[in-house]
Amino acid sequence: MPRAAIDIGSNSLLLLVLDDAGNVLHDEATVVGLGRGLGDVGVFRPDRMEAALGVLTGYAARARELGVAPEQVRTIATSASRRALNATTFYAGVKAKTGLRAEVVTGEEEARLTWLGGVDGLGLGPGPSLLCDPGGGSTEVILGEGPHIRTRTSLEIGTVRLTEQYLGTGVVAASALARLRAHVDAAVATLDLDLIPKAAVAVAGTATTLAAADLGLEVYDPAVVHGSTLTAAALRRWIDRLLAANPEERRRLVAVSPERADTVLAGAVILLAVLERARRQAWRVSDRGLRYGAASR
Repeated sequence: MPRAAIDIGSNSLLLLVLDDAGNVLHDEATVVGLGRGLGDVGVFRPDRMEAALGVLTGYAARARELGVAPEQVRTIATSASRRALNATTFYAGVKAKTGLRAEVVTGEEEARLTWLGGVDGLGLGPGPSLLCDPGGGSTEVILGEGPHIRTRTSLEIGTVRLTEQYLGTGVVAASALARLRAHVDAAVATLDLDLIPKAAVAVAGTATTLAAADLGLEVYDPAVVHGSTLTAAALRRWIDRLLAANPEERRRLVAVSPERADTVLAGAVILLAVLERARRQAWRVSDRGLRYGAASR
């Protein structure tokens, strides 16, 4: 029987449908920015809830077409939904209109699912590996081996939150980027990474967008991006290029995912800071993540 999972993140909504053998029937991501404007303590904005409901309605219909009833879709909500004061009301409306039953998971469960999905298909082998998931509301950093997590840290730095706090959506001043970097460096310095991991894996939209752009892809190809390498040197180049660009130029630079153009600079800073803290020179990029973990058996 086919199975499906939806990942409701602070920035993106993702739908994955697998067949009985675990082959991908459908894999889709839509940037909605549900956590946009949420702040540290706040509510989902009406326009973001309306946009998310529209996407979720379409996802429920697509899953049903592929043999998974909406109530059977594992629908996982993460960081922004844990903080939003109106999340319960919003998801009650989602259930009434779509049949999807959203589960607002703990940070520990989010980490477990992200780890299981993120390392899938990379052939990491024995030894501890680090996984970084820079989401819109927070950044999850996980150290694990095989199916097991050793440590998990949730940093309150996310691409949407940092962009709103420091950068805005126009031309970015170098002084603003410097303040953002200082904030990120302070957060990342709290990570206990005395053990140098054998491998470093980066998941989620910032990493896959930058990897695709660095590979020169004009159209996103998950088969090419999954397992690719994103080096520290490449991240520094992309930070410099994105800083110098105006909004239109940023959209061209990340043409495979232009809807991420405003937040990808903050995400690149996070990825570089964590990579340097882990004393690694490159990320292995995973096109998978929480949705794969949620859909696994």
